[in-house]
Amino acid sequence: MKKYTLKDFYNLLNEKEQVVESAFVEEDIVDFTTYNSKEVVENTLFICKGATFKEDYLKDAISKGATCYVSEKKYDVDCSYIIVKNIRECMPLIANLYYDAPFKKLHMTGITGTKGKSTTAYYIKSIIDEYMKNSGGKESAVISSIDVYDGVINKESHITTPESMELFMHFNNAVNSGITYLEMEVSSQALKYNRVDEIVFDCGIFLNISEDHISDIEHKDFRDYFESKLRIFKQTKTAFICANSDNFDEIKTAASASENVIIFGHEDNLKIDKNECDIYGYNIKKTSDGITFNVKTKDFDEEFLLTMPGLFNVENALAAIAVALEYNIPIEYIKKGISLARSSGRMELYENNDKSIIAVVDYAHNKLSFDTLYSSTKKEYPEYDIYAIFGCPGYKAQIRRRDLGLIAGEYSKKVYICAEDPGDEPVIEISNEIASYVSKGNCPYELIEDRGEAIKKAIEDAKASNHKTIILITGKGNETRQKYGHEYLDCPSDVEYVKRYLQ
Repeated sequence: MKKYTLKDFYNLLNEKEQVVESAFVEEDIVDFTTYNSKEVVENTLFICKGATFKEDYLKDAISKGATCYVSEKKYDVDCSYIIVKNIRECMPLIANLYYDAPFKKLHMTGITGTKGKSTTAYYIKSIIDEYMKNSGGKESAVISSIDVYDGVINKESHITTPESMELFMHFNNAVNSGITYLEMEVSSQALKYNRVDEIVFDCGIFLNISEDHISDIEHKDFRDYFESKLRIFKQTKTAFICANSDNFDEIKTAASASENVIIFGHEDNLKIDKNECDIYGYNIKKTSDGITFNVKTKDFDEEFLLTMPGLFNVENALAAIAVALEYNIPIEYIKKGISLARSSGRMELYENNDKSIIAVVDYAHNKLSFDTLYSSTKKEYPEYDIYAIFGCPGYKAQIRRRDLGLIAGEYSKKVYICAEDPGDEPVIEISNEIASYVSKGNCPYELIEDRGEAIKKAIEDAKASNHKTIILITGKGNETRQKYGHEYLDCPSDVEYVKRYLQ
């Protein structure tokens, strides 16, 4: 990897009119750059960022070998510095230079929307991996809210879109590993706070939009949330937009900022005439093998099979098919990849021996994903009672407590409210707020903080009811950590609990 000097970084930031003041040795080589003092090595360019940043972090970085810092504030320390106007705008600039724009060597797919991002990412990955396996290439990289794989690192995630320093490091790892395709989820926060600045997406998908992430520490209102999402089109070559989404006309207008626009959609609740769709899904059926549906384009009309449960996943599959076609992947690999596609913790279905109890583990965690999951479950399993197990995170997206409580209360026979990354907020306070909305549907509920105990109790109650029951366990999927305070504590996944208690 090419080495750059402090002068190179200064010139870049100055060119972008970010530099306020500076003092440094121009010829000093930058061997590393980070905002985490724990990662500092000799000759590190250290970034001071965040509302909770402390001068002690900078002093720790200097003691470990940081030779210069970039900050919005000047500190009384013996170290070279570059003071800038906006540290968030500077971080992707620094990362892009340090790693030498690695995204340019990858087929980059960015996915945004309120629901379906990770499922779509893994559908695309499954198609590309099937194609690469048969053409001698490497499996694709993925950066998602479920996990991260870049050819070097393979780990569970706890954030949808990392900071730019991590992002460009993952891109660089992928390039050095011989990977040529990368799929990533792009959150509204990442777009609003410059994490994905400098990146150009070959394919940018906008799946859908609904109110979410509205809080004092996220988005002030729906407009802010929506407009943050729409920013993806300004850094996208080919935009993919869903004709079933609310606010479709505004999404389509914003998508015109991209070089090309491809419209995909299916027959249910289509916002435009089907002939306006470049990729159109129809004849959607649940079968013993899974879900079959036809896809019509200007070049073909073919039947596809989706083995992952959930009729609503056809929409995500259409997005993946559209992207695969843009990458000129032959249809036989698209069909096979879609049929084999799985996403850990997404619509994982488990049954007892006589199929009288079905447990579904899914990451659904907001109004749109909840409404889709519950309405689809009612449609697919009309003879089953629904038991719901979920919680809400602490001090963020508080509107979910109302939305999820109302939806669960409307559809469920019984609701079990438990912990779901409460952070610093008491679980009982979160649970009581959710319960106040569940009760509006005259639905009985229990407050059981421990997720494992909540799952166990729901399964026991389902067995005792002598009625067909489907248990929807949402929010955590296959995650093995729970956030309490500022720490992520290890815990069994919802999948593990289901396997333990169902039989």
